[in-house]
Amino acid sequence: MTPARVALIGFGTVGSGVARLLLEHRDRICRSAGRPVELVRIVDKDLTRPRNVRVPAELLSDDVGAAIEDPTVQIVIELIGGIEPARTIVLKALQAGKDVVTANKALLAEHGPELFREARRLGRSISFEASVAGGVPIIAALSESLVANEIRSIHAILNGTSNYILTRMEQRGVGYQEALAEAQKLGYAEADPTLDVSGADAAQKLCILAALAFGVQADWKCIPRQGIDVVELADLRYAGELGYTIKLIASAEVVDGKLDLRVCPTLVRHRTPLAEVWGAFNAVEVVGDAVGRVFFHGQGAGQMPTASAVVADVIDLVLGRAPITFRMLPIGCDPARGVPLADPKEARSRFYLRLRVVDRPGVLAEIAGILGRLQISIASVIQHEPDPPVEDGVVPLVIMTHAAPEGPMQQAIEAIEKLAVVRDKVVRFRVQD
Repeated sequence: MTPARVALIGFGTVGSGVARLLLEHRDRICRSAGRPVELVRIVDKDLTRPRNVRVPAELLSDDVGAAIEDPTVQIVIELIGGIEPARTIVLKALQAGKDVVTANKALLAEHGPELFREARRLGRSISFEASVAGGVPIIAALSESLVANEIRSIHAILNGTSNYILTRMEQRGVGYQEALAEAQKLGYAEADPTLDVSGADAAQKLCILAALAFGVQADWKCIPRQGIDVVELADLRYAGELGYTIKLIASAEVVDGKLDLRVCPTLVRHRTPLAEVWGAFNAVEVVGDAVGRVFFHGQGAGQMPTASAVVADVIDLVLGRAPITFRMLPIGCDPARGVPLADPKEARSRFYLRLRVVDRPGVLAEIAGILGRLQISIASVIQHEPDPPVEDGVVPLVIMTHAAPEGPMQQAIEAIEKLAVVRDKVVRFRVQD
């Protein structure tokens, strides 16, 4: 049998895992692919760094061009991350007649339509299971298993770093900075964790899922998002008292024929599947008109879970399944085919509000008056007796609202923050029931 020959560009953590699977489990890969899959080139700018896999020296090189132009290579795996030179590498690989496998969510969120159009023009394909949720097969589910459905909504935990931090805060009672430092020590968070904790990483992944499920070519930078750095221990305690936990939720939901996209800390009701996702795990809940509610859960990052998804894509290419599926994906197609995007200000939700207010009569009436004038109804209020008594006369006040549009809620918060009885900014999170 003629082997399928693969070049790997990017030999970091995930690349080492991919090499390990392809080199150490040849027989298993061959059985799954129907013929041998040979890793013939590995390219990286740093070839001296220790890896947890033994690689024949003749496979290693720092020459990207040679790997791309090698006429015997059929599949190029791009695992260097970032936008450039990854974009150029993918384009050159396609133009050289190679199919591409990538785990690069930033590249696909930024340039996915361009790259997909070029691949189709050239008769090639791009596979990207590992770009969202690591080892969780959500790309395959949306592009194959659930295609008989009209997808109604996606609610997901797509960033393991943020979920780990929130888990430690809730279960161990440690503050945000301490939980972040622990995540960095364990390798879950980068030295600069902004991409993860700001919600940007989750927004990039949501952009890819929205393109698959709804045909939407959204700009991930325009997706409304709020990071977890505003979540305090007090919020987790109050949420628990109300019957919720707080998760960083990436959501895509069709309401009145329009798609609302957002990433934000969200109160999720206890004993629901998303509320039970702890640590650095990811989860995706999809609702389809025919299948109903389905739930995917697993390791969203890490060397071997991500490598598992990459190699699965390679096997699909060798079998010939991936090119067939790729031709029908809505990414890079006419954007008019997709669901129109909703105005973020019109999206409705219940809201959790935490305020610091002066402890005197009439305060709640002032705040309720502002909410009432904007047609926002209060569902419940928590205001505990301060113990011990506070010296500055300022106490926490927590309000849960009924469903209200985002726009009026923002107007209400701006007005409330101007009240003389209110101290600091109002903390606001959405509520998912």
